[in-house]
Amino acid sequence: MKATLTTILFLITLYLNAQTKVSGIVTEPSGVPIPGANIYLEGTYDGTSSADDGTFNFSTSETGEQTLIISFLSFETYSFIASVTAMKDLKITLKEDVNSLGSVILNAGTFAAGDNSKASVLTPLDIVTTAGAAGDYIGAFQTLPGTSTVAEDGRLFVRGGDANEANVYIDGLRVFQPFTATANNIPTRGRFSPFLFKGTNFSTGGYSAEYGDALSSVLLLNTIDEPEQEKTDLSFISVGLGVGNTQKWKNNSLSINAFYLNLKPYQGVISQRVDWIKPFESLSGEAVYRHQFTNGLFKLYGGLNYTDFQLIQEDINVPEGINFGLTNRNLYINASYRGELGDDWTLATGASFANDHNDIKIIDTKVDNDDNSAHVKVKLRKRFSNRFKLTIGVEQFLGDFKEEASDASFGTFQSSFKNNSTAAFSEANIFFSKKLAMQIGVRGTYNALLDFTKISPRASLAYKITEKSQISLAYGDFYQAPQQDILKYNSSLDPEKSSHYIFNYLFQNNGRTLRAEAYYKTYDRLVKFDTEIPEFNSMYSNNGDGYAAGLDLFWRDNKSIKNLEYWASYSYLSTERDYRNYQERATPNFATEHNLSVVGKYWVKDWKSLIGVSYNFASGRPYTDPNANNFLGENTRTFNSLNMNWAYLISQQKILFVSVSNVLGFDNVFNYQYANTPNVNGDFARRAIRPTADRFFIIGFFWTISDNKTDNQLDNL
Repeated sequence: MKATLTTILFLITLYLNAQTKVSGIVTEPSGVPIPGANIYLEGTYDGTSSADDGTFNFSTSETGEQTLIISFLSFETYSFIASVTAMKDLKITLKEDVNSLGSVILNAGTFAAGDNSKASVLTPLDIVTTAGAAGDYIGAFQTLPGTSTVAEDGRLFVRGGDANEANVYIDGLRVFQPFTATANNIPTRGRFSPFLFKGTNFSTGGYSAEYGDALSSVLLLNTIDEPEQEKTDLSFISVGLGVGNTQKWKNNSLSINAFYLNLKPYQGVISQRVDWIKPFESLSGEAVYRHQFTNGLFKLYGGLNYTDFQLIQEDINVPEGINFGLTNRNLYINASYRGELGDDWTLATGASFANDHNDIKIIDTKVDNDDNSAHVKVKLRKRFSNRFKLTIGVEQFLGDFKEEASDASFGTFQSSFKNNSTAAFSEANIFFSKKLAMQIGVRGTYNALLDFTKISPRASLAYKITEKSQISLAYGDFYQAPQQDILKYNSSLDPEKSSHYIFNYLFQNNGRTLRAEAYYKTYDRLVKFDTEIPEFNSMYSNNGDGYAAGLDLFWRDNKSIKNLEYWASYSYLSTERDYRNYQERATPNFATEHNLSVVGKYWVKDWKSLIGVSYNFASGRPYTDPNANNFLGENTRTFNSLNMNWAYLISQQKILFVSVSNVLGFDNVFNYQYANTPNVNGDFARRAIRPTADRFFIIGFFWTISDNKTDNQLDNL
């Protein structure tokens, strides 16, 4: 018995001597202990949790080199490889997980829409249900701060820049003609249907090094990766008919959309200020095909648009008016692939192509032009860790423009150019902590037509000052080649340049968002010419310059009042520039000093109705009065528009929709045209440039057919 007891004690002693003690303390970077951290040897059951003071200890029978794992919520998992005999009195500091909820966001200069962004201020539903936007992405983004109301144009005018200074991309690839063809003082619309897109990023300045050839902003549209189910959408509205269908297979899906627009019946009922010979008519179709590979997604987007109209444009210098006709055909194709390559590398690549053809008639002058454009892009992204990610890429732009103008007075004049450019970019995202992050990049561009090479640095920095708020800074240089109306006559100019400086404050808490952004932009080497419009015999130079400075405010609240969502935005803009045929530096006609938008949407459950209201205000726009001899020294009256819409659910999948813009019939004036010569009293007569009609009405019926019988087209209204 005594021998047996001795043997047991001997075996226990051997076992205890074979055990190795692992110990230490776990803290935050500030030194604060972390209680409850999970600590264990990888591949074993040996481990423990840290105590209230952050200390831990446990014993293990493992020997040799082992991996110690320490993990805790909101912190990066830490691993320590060493001999177990060296795992004593360890001092382990866990780094904050920069990808966890509440991390700082790099967002200076950018508004994001869609559930794919932590900085979202609008959702796709917000965009297409905005009263007065008529379901157009562009119309909805014009309610955000940083934009100026130029209602007779319809495009984006951002922070003192004209509409040609903003570019549009689909799935990272350039869209070369994103707006429908139109005439002077007739507002255009975006070519694309909103229901094909899942999210949108609208940069009002300081955008990524991935994008170029835009002095003011970029608008990024991302198509849906995978539709939820098969369905058919039918649209019957007062100005046209639409149909959409989505089909799904195992790894494939196809969405098709078509719309026919004809304003003749509408204009026969609602009087117009324009003498239409052939009212606006268009036919458009779009399709998106998707194929899901094991490690990636391929998407093919195609859009075809045909537009035809003719009208007599009022002109104070031509009593009978100007007979203007336009037939436009636009084809756009976009193919993209995004996938994983392994070892934390991702690939995004694709190509886009556009053909835009115009047949134009201006009185007795005929103009035919063809514009072929292409964009090819390859982008690689490496995730070295949660704290450091690097993007590199190259892209090629190809452009081929040809135009022929003929008239009995000058015969036939032909012009053409090939605008090809190559760009490379690199950008790093560095997260120093959950509170501090930086994005730094550089873009290099070579343009073969103009024979220039430019390097553009870009940088942004964000710091989280409290749990719910942060500040951001951004800087960047941006170059843009002269526009098509210049290049067809002169290809020896330099690119135009702008530099952006941005300070941003963001507060987000429980469905409420406050955003304030101050900015300053400089313009350099802007194109100037000495004739009223660019002509083959004009004198061109890069002697133009300018600046833009301002403050943008945005407030969004969808929690304070049940069933009510609203946002308000205000922009202050101070800008002057000397460009094109300007006599001197001045505030351009498209820039408004004050812009205010208020948008509200209220769901009335008992009425099964979504009611939307928006109000837009803009201060007067500059114009030149030759009677006062003051270049762009006068201002129009203020712009006001109160818009309303109502969507009534007849049943879950049938909707009656009514929309009215400028309900109160404000008499808005955008500009004035003056006579070329004075009258007998020495005064120059003028006419006001006003909307084609004070109000615009839409009445529609929308019907969705799907398997679950719950989907509807509220997202599209």
